[in-house]
Amino acid sequence: MTNTRNSGRWWVVLIGIAILVAAGVFLYQYPSTDRTPEPSRKVHQPIRNQAVIDYDKLDKDESLKQLITARKEKYGMDEGVDIIAQPDETLKVGDTTIKMQEILDQVRLKQGDILEETIEADQSTGVGKTSGDGDVYGIYVVQRGDNIWNIHFKFLKDYARHRGISISPLADEPNQVGYSSGIGKLLKFSEKMVYIYNIKKKQLDVNLGSIQPFSKIVVYNMTDIFRLLDSIDYDKINHIQFDGETIWIPAEQ
Repeated sequence: MTNTRNSGRWWVVLIGIAILVAAGVFLYQYPSTDRTPEPSRKVHQPIRNQAVIDYDKLDKDESLKQLITARKEKYGMDEGVDIIAQPDETLKVGDTTIKMQEILDQVRLKQGDILEETIEADQSTGVGKTSGDGDVYGIYVVQRGDNIWNIHFKFLKDYARHRGISISPLADEPNQVGYSSGIGKLLKFSEKMVYIYNIKKKQLDVNLGSIQPFSKIVVYNMTDIFRLLDSIDYDKINHIQFDGETIWIPAEQ
């Protein structure tokens, strides 16, 4: 009698376990619609801080000095530019800090381009990425007594020296009858290819006349200006024609 009773209890226990297992499987496969779903998990990564290039530390910060020297050597630049910067970097001159992207935004507006940022979603992190400009920019910090002509000539002499091209220190002067030399015409056209930026007012400028030292910078698009300079046959430099708007460069034979 006792064995029968115990046997019945075991059956009850086994049936109960089976019911619990079946219920668990059912709930796993068909979750209740009343349950509040867990919020989707997103991995947030901090956006990299923009690198700051401090003009005043170019000779003091050894790692910064090596970085800028390596960049300048790539283009054969010496005194023609002080800094070569990328669009996502930030400049600091004296007490003024300015993002390169802010300068480039103003340049594009002046060129008449529609300013537009393209945001690409990073599917793995959910962090937006900004597609930026792939060019690099030469920066010359204006000194007392500078003028745009001499600044451009200094840039051109760096370019020529690196490529073994001989340019006289007086190559930018008019010839004996008063006509502009080929170098002079090239320098005059160069004024249309660069931008002067007032770092105090944080806006593009055109006046290099009465200036305070370190208040303005000259911005070169290294890609654009090297494309022009590389296209010139310097044996025929004096055949260049410039009418104030358009420059004609003799084609290589």
